[in-house]
Amino acid sequence: MGLPAEKIIAEALELPREVRALVAERLIESLEFEEPLELSDEWREEIRRRCKEIDDGTVELLDGDEVFARLYASIK
Repeated sequence: MGLPAEKIIAEALELPREVRALVAERLIESLEFEEPLELSDEWREEIRRRCKEIDDGTVELLDGDEVFARLYASIK
């Protein structure tokens, strides 16, 4: 049946960030959804804008755990 999932994942994690993003996008697109996902033109443009900011390095990416820690600290 091919490589076990763990080996595929380990090898994919060694790829450059941009390639990992492409692989992740293709895998997500391959999933079958009960209802087709409809994105408005505005959302598509927002997604493109945010991806460009990430690719250009003009935004700071934060770890999810850090974001939630900051959030919880701010509401205490």
